[in-house]
Amino acid sequence: MLSATSSNPSDFEHCALEVFKFQYQHNEIYQSYCMLIGKNWKEVNTVKEIPFLPISFFKTHKVVSGSNGHKLCFESSGTTKTNTSKHFILNPSTYESSLLNGFERVFGPAQDWVILALLPGYLERKNASLVYMVNQLISKNKSGEGAFYLNEIDRLFEDINSYLSQEKKVLLWGVTHALLEASEKLGKQSWNNLHIMETGGMKGKRKEIIRPELHQLLHKHYGTTHIFSEYGMTELLSQAYFTDGVFTPAPWMGIQIRDIRDPFSVLSPGKSGAINVIDLANIDSCSFIATDDIGVKTNATQFNVLGRLDNSEARGCNLMLA
Repeated sequence: MLSATSSNPSDFEHCALEVFKFQYQHNEIYQSYCMLIGKNWKEVNTVKEIPFLPISFFKTHKVVSGSNGHKLCFESSGTTKTNTSKHFILNPSTYESSLLNGFERVFGPAQDWVILALLPGYLERKNASLVYMVNQLISKNKSGEGAFYLNEIDRLFEDINSYLSQEKKVLLWGVTHALLEASEKLGKQSWNNLHIMETGGMKGKRKEIIRPELHQLLHKHYGTTHIFSEYGMTELLSQAYFTDGVFTPAPWMGIQIRDIRDPFSVLSPGKSGAINVIDLANIDSCSFIATDDIGVKTNATQFNVLGRLDNSEARGCNLMLA
């Protein structure tokens, strides 16, 4: 399914419809939801007609297609154990292929990057998909370089200086509030060649700010203009990356914007609404997710994230306002 690309609409639509039929027939929760809203798979002939499962179902149900046996279970952060989302992974290699190919199509071979991860709030938790993802990318480094940092900001900055002095490609992957706190602790730097990947959101640690303001702050503190964002979440096995002012999803992903007042109505590019995500890597769970994020498509495939629906829980990677 990862061979399907959203840049080839007919190929992508065909694959998405095949996945829909499979999941309708083999995912009890998804089938029940479709029946509840009056959708039979035989009546769905286009991608726009495919029902999207509300993301909250991952908190209340085991969303799986086919076998109940799973090798991994990713769990979201939450205020209590009862309101966390769980994503059961039947085939870890699918996730590993998706995250690696998705990263490399934007940033080149993972083996060439020294990835230094600053992910407090994720690293301490078991079963965080973001930690699994970054660890997979770190493991690809051809020299075995790269690491996670928790309360070791001094060592992190020393390592950044060391790797940059060796003219290595360094990617600092961090939670937004931690990136700001680290730079405030050790002062401004002039790392022109450092690359930064921020996952967005202050996680209640600071007041939320808009993305352009955040990137200006990171530029001011770290001295680099190579600043990117990642859009992903526990319920998705694929990611979109923010470069050149817009999010570009992996080719096997599709983005729809639904009308907030009419959730079964799909909006055209330029109109803001709630984000629906097609992720064909989610073959063993549900590939059609109605998120609680607000966004807008800028063209047929790319999009921007504008915020969250009212009363929805702040969660996921990159909840930074656009």
